Amino acid sequence: MTYATHFDQNCVFCKIIHGDIPSFKIFEDDGVFAFMDINPIAPGHSLVIPKYHTPDLLSAPAETVSVTAAGIQRLAKAVQKTLRPDGLNILQANGPGAAQSVLHLHMHVVPRQMGDGLAMNWEMVPGDTQRIAQLAEEIKGNLD
Repeated sequence: MTYATHFDQNCVFCKIIHGDIPSFKIFEDDGVFAFMDINPIAPGHSLVIPKYHTPDLLSAPAETVSVTAAGIQRLAKAVQKTLRPDGLNILQANGPGAAQSVLHLHMHVVPRQMGDGLAMNWEMVPGDTQRIAQLAEEIKGNLD
């Protein structure tokens, strides 16, 4: 997989990788580019993007997913060491229903503090176990 063969000239993240749009770069390697979010929801909110342009996790080649996951782990460890938050959210959205804002695979590291008021967590409510079992079987049937 090479970045040069999968560059979308209309993609804001591809433009950041290419240097056409400035960023607060944290690191880059052959596969990924990590930088600060300029609309942070918490101090230290940062992103990792693959250099291989792909719109989302579902359409990404497995190799791209692997290098992106390794990059997010590297970034998360550095954010943890720097800020020592109470926790970290690692977020990745696919499609409009999940509020994906840029159609280029990306993962967020969001440092969290107890009582920070961010509304990303949900309450645990017991589900219908029969429906859960049914969905599990349906999903198994659609594995590649």
